[in-house]
Amino acid sequence: MERKFITTADGSSTIYLPELDETYHSRHGAIQEALHVFIKAGLYYTLEHKESSESLSVLEIGFGTGLNAFLTCLEAETLHCKIEYTGVEAYPITAEDLHHINYAQSIQDGRFEGLFNKLHDCSWDTKHDITSSFLLIKQQKSFNNIEDNALHDIIYFDAFGPRVQPDLWGESVFKIMYKALKPGGVLVTYCAQGNARRAMQAVGFNVVRIPGPPGKREMLRANKI
Repeated sequence: MERKFITTADGSSTIYLPELDETYHSRHGAIQEALHVFIKAGLYYTLEHKESSESLSVLEIGFGTGLNAFLTCLEAETLHCKIEYTGVEAYPITAEDLHHINYAQSIQDGRFEGLFNKLHDCSWDTKHDITSSFLLIKQQKSFNNIEDNALHDIIYFDAFGPRVQPDLWGESVFKIMYKALKPGGVLVTYCAQGNARRAMQAVGFNVVRIPGPPGKREMLRANKI
């Protein structure tokens, strides 16, 4: 499938798929969106409501460009929190694609370029200590094949949108997500579509709409009851 690389409103890059008319991240700002949806509304929210903030398990649905993992790794260092991060991706980006991704440069700290590359260079299906605070395992498989049971504190649900892949936003997938979370666990997503919200509620999640990132009025946060 053809891929184009575009610069979003905050200066950070993303991948555009013309055939689907879909981008990996928001055109209004890739880094800006990730920080709002997954770091602020997800990671920080979970840490604030967790009894112990010394360690955390994150499951990402759609590893993609590695942006969410990269930002979470940086936060782990800042927070002195041990994070075990599982990124699931059916169709990984290529080494060539990485030449067009500018997240380390956008944060304006050249020290992080090697760290970002390390996330992509490490092998799949093996645990890697990226830093002393961030352990990563990348899994190349369909989201429907996730069999985790009460393993994760938080899920970053960053699949392509319902318009493009409606099958990823139904009850069958959210049942898998619900099972994968620990009791009290949290799922966050940029999406605020009514059908997706109702599918989450149908499998047991308590779902709330909260303010979305630039360009989106709302997003969803779901708690496992």
